[in-house]
Amino acid sequence: MSYILLIIGFVLLVKCADVFVDGSSNLAKVLGVPTLIIGLTIVAFGTSAPEAAVSITSSIKGQNDMALGNVVGSNICNTLLVLGVSALFNPLKAKKQIISKDFLFCLLSYLVLFVMVAGPFFYGAKLGVLSRSDGLVLLCFLSVYLYSLIININKRDLKIKEERKFSIKDIIYIIFGIAGIILGGNLVVDSATKIALSFGISEKLVALTIVALGTSLPELVTSIVAAKKGETDIAIGNVIGSNIFNICFILGMSGSIKQIIVSIESLIDIVFMIICGLMVYLFSIKNSRIGNKKAIIMIGMYVLYTIYIIYR
Repeated sequence: MSYILLIIGFVLLVKCADVFVDGSSNLAKVLGVPTLIIGLTIVAFGTSAPEAAVSITSSIKGQNDMALGNVVGSNICNTLLVLGVSALFNPLKAKKQIISKDFLFCLLSYLVLFVMVAGPFFYGAKLGVLSRSDGLVLLCFLSVYLYSLIININKRDLKIKEERKFSIKDIIYIIFGIAGIILGGNLVVDSATKIALSFGISEKLVALTIVALGTSLPELVTSIVAAKKGETDIAIGNVIGSNIFNICFILGMSGSIKQIIVSIESLIDIVFMIICGLMVYLFSIKNSRIGNKKAIIMIGMYVLYTIYIIYR
């Protein structure tokens, strides 16, 4: 039954996140919000909604390993697997703005997280902590990023007005989407925990593998579709935006609700996440594209990492 509920939870997360994005985007257009802002905020948040549901639910229930492992695992999955598979369909080439600004901000958020949790380990402690104040700092970090997006859009005067009538269906989509995401998050956390206990494996391993891959499905589908259509900057931008939301919003919210205990294994995963981000950043600036050879390296690294965390 736990396996069935886990699958149902993943389906609810992916489908309801899609419904939520559609409803929110339509409502934003009615209110006159520029389409570019919708793409950089609502869509990025929508594809990160499964991770948010799982991690925030885990935090409320006191399951720290699931909350942190899901975010770090999803970011590694997004960076290596999602971009790698997308590049196999079409070589990825991002706009200079995404590489020079958004990608660097993403890497900065990784480093900020590392600094927050790594301190105690340098003084011989066996555990680190992401405190409530750290969570609030991450949320402020996200606010700065969103503000910079809005400022830059206003400077370029990219306001796109669309004539569209208000529909009650949009409100229903938003409510249904949020409800499904919350329900799906609960099902995934509870089912994954029961499966882990039945096999005698840790919640952290389940979070870094099964849950991380499942909650990254929206990013995977979105990026592959974008790559096949030749919209490669969207494929990269979607992953970068989602990774920023994962660190700043999801861990920010989770940490603000309840402090998250960080083990040395989790710190190693965070370091690996930083290494992956730096590697893909270098791949992106070299020839400004990620081709098949680089994609195979990225997918291979993800496979090796998965084998490592299973055997450790």
